[in-house]
Amino acid sequence: MHIFIDADSCPVKEEVYRVAGRYQLGVTLVANSWMRIPNERRVVLEIVAEGLDAADDWIVEHVNPHDIVVTADILLAGRCLKKGAQAIRPTGKPFTEDNIGMAVATRDLLSELRGAGEMIGGPAPLKKQDRSRFLQQFDEMIQKIRRLHPPMGH
Repeated sequence: MHIFIDADSCPVKEEVYRVAGRYQLGVTLVANSWMRIPNERRVVLEIVAEGLDAADDWIVEHVNPHDIVVTADILLAGRCLKKGAQAIRPTGKPFTEDNIGMAVATRDLLSELRGAGEMIGGPAPLKKQDRSRFLQQFDEMIQKIRRLHPPMGH
């Protein structure tokens, strides 16, 4: 099991490091530019070329079943679910086959409203309760995968 972070705009990197460290899991941050990461063997920064979907494409190419992707990007989450991976939003809400279709429809609607000048701004800033929900859901997701697919040699 490996953790991938769609890192350019991820507000919960510290939380991911903390939980992944507890389980001794590797973490790969995928970003368009350099960023500071913990000086640990298990944490790697993968810098991809500039481009709209470069980070998404890299993650989809490298993700495996039972991996977890942390992203707010609905389309990336959908691509990862198709490969058998799990995906979770920084707010702690897991992406599922059931909620992704609705999420795409909502995203398209919001995009149209922004295009028509109806809405200003992006997503709301992450609240303290979002961070704690993320920690709880992320931890539960790891435990569930480990129960269903125990690590080799254990």
